This record gives sequence, C-alpha cells and structure tokens, in this order.
Amino acid sequence: MEKREELYAGKAKSVFRTDDPDRFVLVFRDDTSAFDGERKEQLSRKGMVNNRFNAFIMEKLEAAGVPTHFEGLLSDTETLVKKLDMIPVECVVRNVSAGSLCRRLGVEEGQELSPPTYELFLKNDTLHDPMVNESLAVTFNWASETELVHMKELTYKVNSVLKTLFDDAGMLLVDYKLEFGRSGTDIVLGDEFSPDGCRIWDKETRKKMDKDRFRQGLGDVIETYEEVGRRLGINFD
Repeated sequence: MEKREELYAGKAKSVFRTDDPDRFVLVFRDDTSAFDGERKEQLSRKGMVNNRFNAFIMEKLEAAGVPTHFEGLLSDTETLVKKLDMIPVECVVRNVSAGSLCRRLGVEEGQELSPPTYELFLKNDTLHDPMVNESLAVTFNWASETELVHMKELTYKVNSVLKTLFDDAGMLLVDYKLEFGRSGTDIVLGDEFSPDGCRIWDKETRKKMDKDRFRQGLGDVIETYEEVGRRLGINFD
C-alpha cells in the first residue's frame, strides 16, 4: 500500500490518499486543541497513543457486529481505513451528565442518565457544531430518515459494548461522539474513538481521564490516556 498526497488535515489527524482509490491512510498527530482550535499544543506520544487506542476499540466493535472503516495498523501513528462518504452529523450519547449538557440545561454534573440521552450535532467548526435534529438532517439532505434510524441503532449498540467494557475496567464512559459514513448503501462507523472524543471517569474517584484534562488544565494528559488504555488491556510499549 503506497501512501500518496494529503487529502485533508484536521485538528489532530490527517488523511492521505493511497494507490487504492477505496483506501485512505489516517495519520494521528501529536497536535492537541480545545475550544474550536483556540488553544493548541503538541503532546509527545499522543498520536501513537490515540492510534493504538482507536485500533483496539474498533476491533472490539467489529467483533460485536458494528461495521467500521478500520482496516489495520500500518505504524505507530498510521491506520489504513476504508474510504467513506462521510455524513456531516455527529451522534452523541450521554450516560452521565457533564459538559455542554450541564451548561445548556443547568443540571448538576455527574448525574446518571437513564435512559442515556442521544443527540445530533452538525459537524461544522465555524458554527461551533450546533445541535440539530432528524428533521433538519433530512431537510438539508445531510442524511435520509433510514440512515438516521440506522445511525441511532448503531450508536446504541456501540454504547452497549463500550459501556460494559469500561465498567469492567473500573471506569465510567460518561459520553462520546461518533461519526458515520456511507460505503455503498451501508452505514459504517468512521473517524476515531479515543479519549479525545469521549469523557471517561474513574468509577470510584470520578477522576477525569479524557481530553477534559487538557481543556481544564489538569495536567498528565497523555499519562492518563495511557492509564485508561492499560486498564482496558492496550499495550503502548
């Protein structure tokens, strides 16, 4: 597989074409940002840690019957993925109240949400990823009604698998976002799953073990990401 020109550079990942028109190389960089890119830093080992973390999670989800774009690790920071026609809507599940939910609704952080909430956000940095609904997604042709139903089903399936996985490792999967794309007529999980895109707390102490450590200046960001991974059984050595 030959990596060719860069197609897209996001906040922490880059996408490269390959000599196969149906495959891309996803490169995890050490870049870290918060508040829509207003704060940026480089954190050593971050690209490697998130790449391996994502591979582990994607393999767990594939084994549970969730279709993903993950094909395999190419190096410490590179992953081979299927080319998808990405849907510009993020699916967010919240198992515990935190973050923007508390700010929007004035609810206390740390409440268990039963059943978990499910929300949609338009993927648009300029507009700060506004919340949308199914009607808007269909009206503006971001996704069809059938696709939205399938995305919701897959998101809750992911929640069932990962909530248990983290719980067994002594952690709470507080909330997370997923992105999906089309592979022909199939809906497939794309992007990544790492501590950058979810909230994870220690089950007993409620220690924050995700990107909030960077957002809130708590320190030990990558060390904590690695602790999460080790609890799950990921080897970073």
